[in-house]
Amino acid sequence: MPEYSSLVEYIVKGLVTHPEEVGVETTTDSKGNVKVTIKTARDDIGRVIGKRGATINSIRLLAKASAVKSGDRVDVDIED
Repeated sequence: MPEYSSLVEYIVKGLVTHPEEVGVETTTDSKGNVKVTIKTARDDIGRVIGKRGATINSIRLLAKASAVKSGDRVDVDIED
């Protein structure tokens, strides 16, 4: 299985002002669905979400596109 957390972490660290506070966790459920959770500093959440959710939706799209070849299902969320 590809490292979706590494991809998401690389993208998010490039966006935020406090990259040392970025954390990415990956969990897999019983059906094989992969959930990637982003944790970041409070003042960087807006940067990750973007205007009307455009940035987080782009991150989700990239993660899902990287999962096509392996047939995985990936969901990316940001923790409040």
